[in-house]
Amino acid sequence: MSEVEAFSALRPRLFSIAYRMLGVRADAEDVVQDAWLRWSDPARPAVQSSEAWLVSVVTRLSIDRLRAAKVQRAHYVGEWLPEPLVGVDEHTPEDAAILASELSVALMWVLERLAPEERAAFLLRQAFEQDYGELAAVLGKSEAACRQLVHRAGERIRQDAPRFQVRRDAHRSLLERFRQAASQGDMATLKELLAEDVAIVADGGGKVASFMKVLRGGQRIANLYKAVFLRNGSKLAYRMALVNGEPGLLRYIDGQLESVQAFASDGERITAIYAMRNPDKLAAALQYASTLTPSSSTASP
Repeated sequence: MSEVEAFSALRPRLFSIAYRMLGVRADAEDVVQDAWLRWSDPARPAVQSSEAWLVSVVTRLSIDRLRAAKVQRAHYVGEWLPEPLVGVDEHTPEDAAILASELSVALMWVLERLAPEERAAFLLRQAFEQDYGELAAVLGKSEAACRQLVHRAGERIRQDAPRFQVRRDAHRSLLERFRQAASQGDMATLKELLAEDVAIVADGGGKVASFMKVLRGGQRIANLYKAVFLRNGSKLAYRMALVNGEPGLLRYIDGQLESVQAFASDGERITAIYAMRNPDKLAAALQYASTLTPSSSTASP
């Protein structure tokens, strides 16, 4: 296998690591491109394992970029959510790898609270099943230190991540009922479908009006969706779509994509909503959304 073929075969894995680390598709692609430049450098020493070498390079590049990003995100206006991957094509190798990793927005939001090296250690161990010897080589730490990083990250994930593993068909069915209720301003059904302690996290990035903090409460959030219906009437439309490999919603106002919404649920009620409204993060989603007609029948993800 040539070096080009070796890199191409590993590219989906490398992109998945970088996107999980950074939460921004363009940044992840930049990291993979930087890794390719290092891989294709004629002066690069010979390596025993192309996979180990490239995973190490991508991880370290991602850690460096994430450290810089965290300085910027400290001044971010409101809550920060990852750039959504909308309308993922399951037939392409890159996107198939993303789907296989169950890369939910809910998990990405929790990962954002980890320090860069904790995030890398947790992802490589839990998502990519690397042993502690491999982690030590990638991160330049002892195996004991890597175990501690993974342990700390795991404790944080268990505290904050969604607690339920829900079948995809059940999640989609629940979301379809919510879509219909939100489209019609059906307050009774909205309240029925929202958990009492449901939370909504919205990311406007200071570019559009949005909530500055996490809002909680079924009644409160049902009121918000009812208010959107009353304010927009026939200009409002929701479409089903894949958001990071899971059923989610695209919300249109007057034919324009206004937000990409991801959801966590317990299979019976919605427990969290993640609404991406920052126009910068909707740019790629707009390419997919432009292929849909908001008023047409619901798409099946």
